[in-house]
Amino acid sequence: MGRFGQVGIAIGALGVVLALMGMFPQLTGVAPTENFGITQVIMVLFGQSLLIFGAMIYLKTTFYLGIPSTLAQSIGIRLALTGILFASLGGLADILGFGSHTRTALGDFYLGELQAVGLVFSFFISSMGIGMYAVAGNPHLYDEEVVLPSLAPKVDIEKVLNEVGTEAKSVAED
Repeated sequence: MGRFGQVGIAIGALGVVLALMGMFPQLTGVAPTENFGITQVIMVLFGQSLLIFGAMIYLKTTFYLGIPSTLAQSIGIRLALTGILFASLGGLADILGFGSHTRTALGDFYLGELQAVGLVFSFFISSMGIGMYAVAGNPHLYDEEVVLPSLAPKVDIEKVLNEVGTEAKSVAED
């Protein structure tokens, strides 16, 4: 696993921590509120986005580095990003103006039941996209070939050994 794969793991772990902090703010010492507010929704959305992006970075740099994406993998990436987009639209519907819980003198924005179902469903769609990306490719993990065949020249081992042998003999004779 390359160093950038480790960066993908770190980004994904940061996403999990941020999403947990958004869902359970009392873990950080903040007093819980009556409703699931906008700040919590933004934290959960940001954490989920980091988790998905971290997973994409990890998969690409660990298993598919230097290998062009297949059509199914491209669909998986687009499905994951579409899930993030729909989760953001559902979670921030009140702020964007098409939600049912608008700000009034008596209350503030909060996450409704239908919005929560939309968030969970959208996160599931994102997860399915990452899963599709992971299983749809051909990573060539155990081949004897170099992982980046376009960058590595083909070498004839016998020819190299013969050249080294003749050079070693000429040096020894001198």
